[in-house]
Amino acid sequence: MAKLKLGPIADEKPVKVTLELPANLHRDLAAYASILASETGRSAADPIRLIVPMLERFMATDRGFAKARRSNPAH
Repeated sequence: MAKLKLGPIADEKPVKVTLELPANLHRDLAAYASILASETGRSAADPIRLIVPMLERFMATDRGFAKARRSNPAH
């Protein structure tokens, strides 16, 4: 079984954002959602709902971003 970086997606009230994705990225998000559903035992989330937790995870683990934020807390 694959070890994914994301866990279950929280069911929170979404904020509407309009965004165009390349078709191949949407296919990859759909595949990720399917694999995540298999691992968590939940139904597959809408692939678009993966974007926010992926961005949060990316920023939380980006050491350069963390360092820059610590050195300039205004950002």
